[in-house]
Amino acid sequence: MITGKQYCDMIISGCNHISNQKAAINALNVFPVPDGDTGTNMTLTISAAARELKALGDCTVAEASDRAAGAMLKGARGNSGVILSLLFRGISKGFKEKENATAQDFAVAMAEGVKAAYRAVMKPTEGTVLTVSRVASENLAKYVEKGNVTFEEALTYFVEQANEVLAQTPEMLPQLKQAGVVDAGGKGFCVVMEGALSALKGQPIEPQEEQQAFNIDDPIVDEMAMSEEDIKFTYCTEYIVTVDETAKKDNPAELRSYLESIGDSVVCVPDNDIIKVHVHTNHPGRAIEEALRYGSLVNLKIDNMKEEFRERQKNQPAEPAFAAPTKKYGFVSVVAGEGLAALYKDLGVDTVVEGGQTMNPSTEDILSAVNKTPAEIVFVLPNNKNIIMAAEAAKELSKEKQVVVIPSKTVPQGVTAMLGFDESMSPEEIEAAMTEQLSMVQTAQVTYAARDSVFDDHEIKEGQLLGLMETKVTFVEDKMEDVVRKLFEQMAEKGGSYVNVYYGTDVTEEAANAIAAQIQEQMPDAEVICLYGGQPVYHYIFSVE
Repeated sequence: MITGKQYCDMIISGCNHISNQKAAINALNVFPVPDGDTGTNMTLTISAAARELKALGDCTVAEASDRAAGAMLKGARGNSGVILSLLFRGISKGFKEKENATAQDFAVAMAEGVKAAYRAVMKPTEGTVLTVSRVASENLAKYVEKGNVTFEEALTYFVEQANEVLAQTPEMLPQLKQAGVVDAGGKGFCVVMEGALSALKGQPIEPQEEQQAFNIDDPIVDEMAMSEEDIKFTYCTEYIVTVDETAKKDNPAELRSYLESIGDSVVCVPDNDIIKVHVHTNHPGRAIEEALRYGSLVNLKIDNMKEEFRERQKNQPAEPAFAAPTKKYGFVSVVAGEGLAALYKDLGVDTVVEGGQTMNPSTEDILSAVNKTPAEIVFVLPNNKNIIMAAEAAKELSKEKQVVVIPSKTVPQGVTAMLGFDESMSPEEIEAAMTEQLSMVQTAQVTYAARDSVFDDHEIKEGQLLGLMETKVTFVEDKMEDVVRKLFEQMAEKGGSYVNVYYGTDVTEEAANAIAAQIQEQMPDAEVICLYGGQPVYHYIFSVE
């Protein structure tokens, strides 16, 4: 059997294992569109539990599993993260009131986890993490029936079975077979359980140093402190070392070690002949002096974080964590881009959660937005198919306010749903009307391929333009004019009187107007409006009504 302390160690080890492998898991994603990748989302989800359990002292298995499940559900991001959290939530139900847990308890708990995950998915797809967990769980139940099975033996068997099923997923999903990969979510789950098994064997997985080099132009964003007292080190110091062959020292690990001795939040990443450095310290001069032993410095920046905090406090009034209802109905929308956020505000949305593709907000992010909305009943518009499950989880967690999730999968669907709101209706009538509006709009989007891929018989090269009808990759082109032309040839067949063109942060107004003019030629009887959305990732989002 296992103790509560062992369970904590297993979760932390599983978290470290998937964190170490998240880039490889992300690379398994067959969908070539830039996405909130599976490995990243699952890592962020289980990291919420690991943080909780590291601070937990002596505890029972029931206490540890309950604490982990609650943290994972709140921290869940993306569909893969929500499913992972539900698997562990089911496990916590199986371990309820248990001081220690046996192999038989684990088999029962794992079956509960699988049930919870399947119940949450409207149309379960076989060949995913759902299949991997279900089949392994079913085989585990048979395995422990023979009795005299230790917890370690049971978990070893479960991991073996899960990996066997994972290897079969390409035969279950044509997209996986075409791309020559296994399911990313299933792989992530197997990695977590492998990490847990290593801890149980007395060999916990430790976090590796970050291997992925930063782009030298990428900013490093610091988390905002809760109070000035939280800022232990005053100066955020950043620079790039151009390594000099004649320098006295050449081991970046030694530079990192020194920086950690004088501060925290250290990033020290070598990339060919440069080292990118970030550190919070009270002695920026020492951080600079030591770096000069490795070469010359460029892009040097020192910010006083306490002063920045004071300025933020002066300029940004504190937001209440919970807003008492002052009206019956309110709205929360998930959207990225200042133009789109402003549009949703104009339509009556009370609280905007920044997020979308590549930026899947957590369940807790959505729940926090619900709590800040001063209404009795809050309608949530996810506007992305990978955020709907997190919104549903927030609905379940909301205790003070009634939450209704309108399953919008795109930004235009959310806009159209808002136009269907009529406050004279009952909550049930509003939900029905807004949901019905989702089918009243056609959505097309243009983005770029994040990786080489073979997807739905398209041979796709990294950087090519992708034209999506609704959320499905439909066209692959090298020129913007060609992909837009093909999208609107297809949309024009269904007709429409109004076309909105939302252009992204990397598109000029001149280029957007040229695309709008092209669309006007293809749909001469429609009213075409060009609007700045400011969204990342997607060059254009189009709606036709």
